[in-house]
Amino acid sequence: MTINTENLRIEQVAFDSATAKELIEELQEEYVARYGGRDETPVDPKQFAPPSGGFLMVFVGREPVGCAGLRKHNQQSVEVKRMFIRRPFRGRGLSRWLLARVEEHGRLLGYDRILMETGVQQPEAMRLYETSGYEPIPGFGYYAQAAQNRCYAKELTGG
Repeated sequence: MTINTENLRIEQVAFDSATAKELIEELQEEYVARYGGRDETPVDPKQFAPPSGGFLMVFVGREPVGCAGLRKHNQQSVEVKRMFIRRPFRGRGLSRWLLARVEEHGRLLGYDRILMETGVQQPEAMRLYETSGYEPIPGFGYYAQAAQNRCYAKELTGG
């Protein structure tokens, strides 16, 4: 069953806002269940603030159901962090819808390329990226050398 996108609202919020923290904590709990520990990647909330970044929240009515952050990787590339859809809203096309909004936002910020990392314990995320035009790239970031790490990139130009 898909979600009617007319009922969705996307809003840019502060990475350290109460609502963002709530969803990020749920995501961290999922990392613990899947990998045995929290994601320890260093993040500074300022990295997710305009003009070089952003943190997007998806709402169905007033209920926050998903999020995704963008932070500058280099002059041409933006990295996606903390992309998450709450469990009751999965399997309805919301991740793909959010990913498209994230890509649009990356373009609006002036980036040519979008990067992300995930892991082998998140096969649904890997499938989403691979079926959305993302290509595997060498590891980067905090978990670059981790065997479970999988990194992807997509060009944002021309879209």
